[in-house]
Amino acid sequence: MSSSLPIETDRLTLRRYLESDYDDLLKLQSSPDVTRFLLYDPKTPEQVKESLAGRLTDVPMDTDGQALTVAVILRETGQHVGEVTLFVQSAEQRCGEIGFVFSPDFHGRGFATEASVEMLRVGFEAYGMHRIIGRLDARNTGSANLLKRLGLRQEAHFVKNEFLKGEWTDEAVFAMLAEEWENRP
Repeated sequence: MSSSLPIETDRLTLRRYLESDYDDLLKLQSSPDVTRFLLYDPKTPEQVKESLAGRLTDVPMDTDGQALTVAVILRETGQHVGEVTLFVQSAEQRCGEIGFVFSPDFHGRGFATEASVEMLRVGFEAYGMHRIIGRLDARNTGSANLLKRLGLRQEAHFVKNEFLKGEWTDEAVFAMLAEEWENRP
């Protein structure tokens, strides 16, 4: 997969992370506003260094739990606007999961949609995934709406199934099959 990066869209470049992306990743992962609905609390500088190290590692994407996370860069300015991730949920079943985290400074401009379409393409077309899901805190309506715009359908709403950040939270699960990807409008 690394050989097919970077991916260029009309407005964005999706590329591997670089050591020089540390400050941008720190800003993203240490922000309480950004991490509000994520599985982790705001990270310390040392935790972000570990996170970046993981993003710099090339993984074959053939084992459960592996992930490809790419930096999303605004082509016009070179600014880091966020990231998209494709996880291997089950290599045997060819199932993946998509995730995205974008700076609030760039919300509402369609960048997450533009980048996520490309990550779905990678999952279905480059890795031959059969199914890709998106899971999120059900209160995160912005991300739920993004998954719907991408063409994923909501399959589940689990009530108070995870204890996160001191409270029970609901989880929503969305999914798309390879055949739905191929037949999308």
